[in-house]
Amino acid sequence: MKILNLLPVIDTGFWSDEMSKYICKYLLPDTKVDTWYLDRGPSSIEGEYDEVLAAAAVVLKCVQAEKAGYDAVFVDCFGDPGVRAAREAVKIPVFGGFEPIIHYALGTSDKLGIVTVLPDVLPMLNALVSKAGLERRFSKIRYINIPVLDLGNPKDLTDALISESRKAIDEDGAGTIILGCTAMVGVKEVIEEALAKAGYGVPVIEAAQAALVMLETFVRMGLGHSRVTYMPPRDKLRTWWGGKEAVDLKEALK
Repeated sequence: MKILNLLPVIDTGFWSDEMSKYICKYLLPDTKVDTWYLDRGPSSIEGEYDEVLAAAAVVLKCVQAEKAGYDAVFVDCFGDPGVRAAREAVKIPVFGGFEPIIHYALGTSDKLGIVTVLPDVLPMLNALVSKAGLERRFSKIRYINIPVLDLGNPKDLTDALISESRKAIDEDGAGTIILGCTAMVGVKEVIEEALAKAGYGVPVIEAAQAALVMLETFVRMGLGHSRVTYMPPRDKLRTWWGGKEAVDLKEALK
């Protein structure tokens, strides 16, 4: 099985081989995961402006991935940029970071708490919760006030996540903590252990691992996205930017 880990951003050197190994730790031995970036777009996604800039390129990369023989695509962002549009364009399963972790978390407690990066992403994430019709299952979304590209300091990240997770449990009634950014890699166990030592027996779930395991399950079970919901795009002229002149999108994807 081949799964594409599609980072919906340009390559700034933030992602590492260690991060890739961590998110793949629960996959079957014969599942191969490759990583791609966007050719153009934002360096991180921290709001709907960044999401829109990334979304069209995400769809095109998903089309290219399907043609290259990948069995599924993980759009590696908690905000699910371009995911629904990509499902219309390809037949292989496509998930972002939000939906899979939510489905797993729903079976762990009655009230779920998301801890994310910045206040900038709250409207986007609240909209995803609302679209899923799950407002009653979530406490308020909390944030650590650290930009995505600054998440590389493990101590700052874990200290902030532990603090906000305790507030989510004590003040908001959360029974499960969801790490609300797919770049929060390698810290889940530390957060869960720290909360356990403080007397909080709550699960902590990491989004990228959840998404890859769900994609693997979809492929193994032969599941796909409904064509009643995700109707294929009609054949018509669509242009795309290519240097100084617009190009025919159909020709660009050949």
